Parts: sequence; C-alpha cells; structure tokens
Amino acid sequence: MNSQGDTRPSSVRTQKPGPPAPISLWTLQSMLWSPDHTTHAFSPALFTAGCPLSCEMCRGSGPTCSGKIKTCEAGKDACVIVVGESSTKGRHSVNTYKGCMKFSDCYSGFVSTTMGSQDYMVSYTYCCQSEGCNQGSVPPPQNNRTENGLQCPACVVPFQETCPGTQAARCVGQETHCVYFAGNVQAGIINTKFATRGCATESACYAKEGAEVPSASYLYFLRRADCLPAPLPPGRAE
Repeated sequence: MNSQGDTRPSSVRTQKPGPPAPISLWTLQSMLWSPDHTTHAFSPALFTAGCPLSCEMCRGSGPTCSGKIKTCEAGKDACVIVVGESSTKGRHSVNTYKGCMKFSDCYSGFVSTTMGSQDYMVSYTYCCQSEGCNQGSVPPPQNNRTENGLQCPACVVPFQETCPGTQAARCVGQETHCVYFAGNVQAGIINTKFATRGCATESACYAKEGAEVPSASYLYFLRRADCLPAPLPPGRAE
C-alpha cells in the first residue's frame, strides 16, 4: 500500500500526468501497444472545473466509429475510446465505443478476460481530458490465446448478481488474476443484472465497485469487483 492508501497493484496505479499533446494514431500506438502501459492522458490546461467537457459520441461494429461531438453529462470529466474484440459462445465480433466517463474510473491500456474457451473479451481503452480528444482511433488489441497454465473459477450468468464459478477457465496470455464482476449491464435501452467470473490481466483490477465502465459493446455498472492473483498449479513455484 502506498502513502495515500492506494491498494491497487503497482502496475495499474496512475503515473504522473504528462504535458498536453494532440491525439494522433502514432501517439496512441506508442502509448497503447505496450501491455504494461497504465497512464491516463491528462490535459489540465484544456479542462477546467465548471466547464463541461465535450467528446465524440458513437458506438459501432469494426475497429473505429465516428459521431457527433456532444457535451458530457454532469460528473463525467473524461473522453474515452474503447476498441474490443469478443467471443460469446464462439460468436466473434469487433466493436468500438467513444463517449464520456468519469476520469477516476477510466483505465488507459490493455485488458483481457476469459470466462471459457469460447467466451472472452480483449480491449484497448484510451482516456483523455481535452475537448474532442477521442476523435482519433486506437490500434485493435492483440489477442494472445496461448494458455499460460493458470486457471480460475468461471461462469457467466445473466439476470442475477451471483455466479457459482463451478467451471474452470484456462487463463491465456498475460492473464494472471481471477475476477468476479457483478452488477448491471446496459445494451441500448435494455438494462439487466449480470454476474461473471474468470481469468483476467492484472489491469482488470483497476475496475472498482461503484464504477461505471464502458466496453466496446456494453455499459457496466459494477456492484461487485473482486480481483485476486490466480492460484499457482501444484508444483509450480512463484
């Protein structure tokens, strides 16, 4: 724990903000292609208290989308881009979301979660705090499906907020943690309860209870967000 009581893993704590910079594909690639990147993009000179932020708003299939610049609602002080690749029962899709969210809830970087061999989601997210700063695009996430020997309890349950985790998910790539997320998920005008457990990268630990977290396809309202290191298999040293 650091001196401010921050319990987040060291690799997901926000680094010191850098100077304002225009967004370009090259900038986003250099920031996001490193899986260990955890910094927020912060432009304090372009965002002041009392002046609502405006961001590009869109959601669509494919690695990018475009929409109108709109004013963020009260309490949302960051623009975000999320590009995600997902598989649900083997149905594969790539989607993009651009919009507004709370800067304190926004994690810039790579996240991978696996709930089963045919159920997973990988994404890149970019957060920023200047006018229309999410009008660019981000590179699609790399999807490493190579098993790493770790396993986590797994389940995906709609319409309720508990999930038994009686199945086992085989972790892949950089997934070294087990997660348990539950709350509400919104897709368009549909809002329903959900619960899910599985493997995740350590970056997923940034999500906290009470956070409103967009993915490329859905908006999650988290009432439970547990994240612990995956247990080592027998005979495997740390």
